[in-house]
Amino acid sequence: MSGQLPRTGIGVDVHAYDAEAADGPGAVLHLAGLAWPGERPLAGHSDADVAAHAAADALLSAAGIGDLGSNFGTAEPQWAGAAGTALLAEAARRVRAAGFEIGNVAVQVIGNRPRIGQRRDEAQSALSAAAGAPVTVSATTSDGLGLTGRGEGVAAVATALVVPVG
Repeated sequence: MSGQLPRTGIGVDVHAYDAEAADGPGAVLHLAGLAWPGERPLAGHSDADVAAHAAADALLSAAGIGDLGSNFGTAEPQWAGAAGTALLAEAARRVRAAGFEIGNVAVQVIGNRPRIGQRRDEAQSALSAAAGAPVTVSATTSDGLGLTGRGEGVAAVATALVVPVG
C-alpha cells in the first residue's frame, strides 16, 4: 500500500546575473520558460532559467532519481546552452520512465526583477507544456537581503508531487 502513496520533492536553483553578457548583443534573460528582453541575463551552463531548473530538480527528487546536477550537470556537454524547458521536459520524461505520474509542480521565483505577475499565465503555460502537467508560478522578493535582494541574481524554489503508477 505504501508504494502507491504520492511522493513530494523540493528543488532549488540560484544563478547570478551574467556580467559579461549584460551588454552583449542578443543578451536576454530566460526565466519560467520565457524570454525577457531588456532584462539582464543570468549566467549558467544552460540558459540559467532558475524556475524551470528548480521545477526539474523537484521532479527528479520526488521520483528518487537524483537531482538536477546528477542528471544534467556541467559534465554533460549536450546540455550546454539548453533551454530550461528542455531540461524540464526531459526530467518529466525520466520521472515517467521511472514509474511515476506527475501531479503538479509549484515554483516560486525569488528576485527583484523581472516582475513575474504581468506574465504569470504565460509562464505557467510554458512550464506546464514542458512538464506535461500543471505548473504554478509565484514570485517574491527577499526584502533587500542576500544576493537576490542586492540584485546580484535570481533564485527559485519548487515543490513537486508525483504518484507511482501501477
